Amino acid sequence: MQGHLPAAVPLLSRGKHRNPRKGACFMEFASYLAGERWSDHPACTHPLLAAMARLVNDYTTDANRQRLAPLIPSVIGLTTNDPRADVRIALRAATTALPVVAAERQLALAVSVLAAEHVLADLEGREPGLEPASQEALDLVPDAARWAYGFRSGVKVSRRGFRRYAAPNTVQLAVRGVSQACVDDPDLILRELLTSSIDEVRALVGDGQVEARPLAFRAGR
Repeated sequence: MQGHLPAAVPLLSRGKHRNPRKGACFMEFASYLAGERWSDHPACTHPLLAAMARLVNDYTTDANRQRLAPLIPSVIGLTTNDPRADVRIALRAATTALPVVAAERQLALAVSVLAAEHVLADLEGREPGLEPASQEALDLVPDAARWAYGFRSGVKVSRRGFRRYAAPNTVQLAVRGVSQACVDDPDLILRELLTSSIDEVRALVGDGQVEARPLAFRAGR
């Protein structure tokens, strides 16, 4: 669903806010526009995508956080029970962050790439293998990739375990790592990560299946 922000909007800021007069984080503003109860965990957005949005909101600098606002309408109504969504979001986070984060984080993210690819192949009923973006990310960090292959050889990851634990941990590690990376514009990378993750979920849901939600402020908050 594509929507437009109202002319006057709260300034995005870090953390939770009791009401719109105190400000808003990305997902609180989404709940407001969707007509839901004020919350940073609204039902209108896939839970892991919402978690990423909260993290990107909080780890983006004050100078650039308002640039996230145009993305808010695109997460409203974007939710699905398809378990591939969690894997796709985590895989996107890991492959985006892997080439730029500090070496100690690369090890964990390389393992996350391999685990996500394994679970995704299982969900799709195909032989395990690396998608081009995953192979490219691992090729950029050969030492971490080598270590990850050795580590993964003795570890099994279930669909449920990945979705419940590994996926959210991967997203958190990736966003934190990018925000602290020695790159020219980490805020841009974070914004592009959120944008591409939204696209990943939309591709699974399909534009015609995104639940329509009103983009309007409600009185009496």
